[in-house]
Amino acid sequence: MMRTIVVASALIAGGGRILVSQRREDDDQGLLWEFPGGKVEEGEEPRQALRRELREELGIEGKAGSIFDASFYTYPKYPVLLLVYHCQIQEGTPRPLGCRDLRWVTLTEMGELAMPLADEPIRRRLLSSEGELLMAQGR
Repeated sequence: MMRTIVVASALIAGGGRILVSQRREDDDQGLLWEFPGGKVEEGEEPRQALRRELREELGIEGKAGSIFDASFYTYPKYPVLLLVYHCQIQEGTPRPLGCRDLRWVTLTEMGELAMPLADEPIRRRLLSSEGELLMAQGR
């Protein structure tokens, strides 16, 4: 049986935009856009993993809040459980250290990006009226 990979990702919103990162070309599913974050290591709590990943990938200190949504998707090589947390930048300015690129996108722009299939239910929820409400609240 294949082991499920748990991924903790950040929903970072500000100024009516959401921060997304682009996978490196040589990564699995290279060049796709995703919510910043990464794999939860053995014995690590998901919010701790997310803080570590934000430091490694974007050079920022982030505070993970409540969970926004979760998605489960089985890729041919392994199943993925994606946990997406509301997150705020506490320190630093995001820069692409462990990814190819970063972008602050509007919901409309997010709808046009190529994203991994595990991210699709999260994107659909953001593109619903609920996402517009989230953006209006400036979370």
